[in-house]
Amino acid sequence: MSLSRVYGMQARLRTQLQKSAINVASTSPAPLVLESAAHRRWIASGTVCHEKLAAKPVQKHDWNRAVSEAEKIVGYPTSFLSLRWLLSDEIANVALHLRKLVGSNHPLLRTAKVLIYNGKSNMQAWGLIVLLVSKAVGHAPTIPDLEQDKSAGVLQSQRGLAEITEMIRTAHLVHQGLVNLQPMVNAGNELGNDTDTIFGNKIALLSGDYLLGNACLQLAGLRNQSLIELISSAVRDLTESSFFGERDVQNNALPSRPLERAGSEASVSSGMEVDLSFGDMVDNTQPLSLAGVMGNPEKEWSLRHILGAGSLLGKSCQGTIMLAGQPESLQRQGYMFGKHLSLAWQACIDLEPFSSDQLPPGGRFSLVSAPVLFHLDHEPSLYAEIEKGSESVENIDYAKVHAAVMRGPGLEKTRALQKRHSLAALTVLQEFPSSDARTALQNIIFAMQDI
Repeated sequence: MSLSRVYGMQARLRTQLQKSAINVASTSPAPLVLESAAHRRWIASGTVCHEKLAAKPVQKHDWNRAVSEAEKIVGYPTSFLSLRWLLSDEIANVALHLRKLVGSNHPLLRTAKVLIYNGKSNMQAWGLIVLLVSKAVGHAPTIPDLEQDKSAGVLQSQRGLAEITEMIRTAHLVHQGLVNLQPMVNAGNELGNDTDTIFGNKIALLSGDYLLGNACLQLAGLRNQSLIELISSAVRDLTESSFFGERDVQNNALPSRPLERAGSEASVSSGMEVDLSFGDMVDNTQPLSLAGVMGNPEKEWSLRHILGAGSLLGKSCQGTIMLAGQPESLQRQGYMFGKHLSLAWQACIDLEPFSSDQLPPGGRFSLVSAPVLFHLDHEPSLYAEIEKGSESVENIDYAKVHAAVMRGPGLEKTRALQKRHSLAALTVLQEFPSSDARTALQNIIFAMQDI
C-alpha cells in the first residue's frame, strides 16, 4: 500500500471522527454541551480539527541528561575516566581493606561514597568537560593523523589528559580523608586505641598516592614540557589549598575575621566589581597572590576555590587546547573558561544547605561557603560563634549560623556570584566555533541553575 493511500485513509478517518463528535454534541443536552465545552476545545488546522491539549511546561535543563548527552558527543559511556585505574588489582585490594573501616566513621568511607555516586552534588565530570573543550576548539591541521581519534573528534593525548585530570582530582579528594589523630602537644604518644583510624589513614594515603603517581607517570608519557609545567603548577595549587586560611585541629577550614569597614564604605564596596586575577592573568604557572585577600568575602572565597578546584580544571582546559596546537590566546581563554566554570559550580554547591529554612538535626555545612562569608561581612558579630571552632568545628552552633545566614543578604549575593561566573564562562564559549560540543558545554552550565 502506497504512502498516499495511507495518508488519504488517515484524513478520511479524522473527518469521520470530527463529524461524529459534532453529531454527539448536537444531540446532547445543554448542560452536557457546556460541560464538554469546558473540558474540550477544538482548533482548526487546515480542513481537519484536532483536540487542543494543555500546553506542556517548558522543560528545564537536567544535569544528568546534559552529562549523558555530552558523553555521547565525546564517545565515552562514563565521565569517570579514572575508573580503569580504580578497577586495577592494587585498588581492588584496597577495596577489600575498606570493609574493615565499616562502622569506624572514618572520613575515607564518605569520600568513597561521594566518588562512586556520580550525581548532581559531585563534580566528577571534569574529564568530560576537558574532552568537550577539546572537541569544541578542534585541532590544528599540522597534527599527525596517528594522533587523532576521528571517531570521537579528539586527540589521543587529549583523552589522556582528561584521564590525568580525573586521577589528580580523585587523589586530592582521597588525601583529604586523612584524620589528625592527636594534637601537637601529644605528638609521639602511643595510639593503640585508634587502630581503625590509623588503618584508615594508611589506606587513604596509599590510595591517593597510587592515583597521583599514575597521573604523573601518564603526564610524563605525553612528552610535552610546557604541559607538564602547567599541570604540575595545578598540583601545587591543590596542595596550597589544604593550608589556606584558618584551620581547626582536624584541618577543617574556618573563615577569616571580616575586615572592619564603615557602613557607607561597605555598601559602596559591595556594588563594585572585584578583581579576581590574583596574578594568574600574567603567568598562571606562578603561585597566586594573597595580597588583600583575607577578610574580603569574595576574594577569599574565590582564591580558596581556585586553589582547590578551579586551577586544575582551568589549566586542564588550557592544556588540552595546547595539545591541539591552537594559538596561545585561545589557550588562555580555555583557562578562563575552566576557572569560571568551577567557581559557578562551587557557588551552586554552597547554596544547597540553605535551600531549606531549617537545618536538620546534626546538619553541617561548609563554614567557608559563599553565603557564610558574605553574611559575616554583613554581620561581623557572628564571627564570635565562628571563633568557638578554633579547636574543633564541632563546638560551633551550626543551627545558629544557618538561621543567621537565612535572614541576611548572603544567599542573594551568592546567587548573583553564581550567575556572574556562569555568564563569564558562557562569554568565553562564544570564542569557540559553533558545534555540538559547544552546545553541550552550554547545556551543562544551564543545568547548574536547577541544581
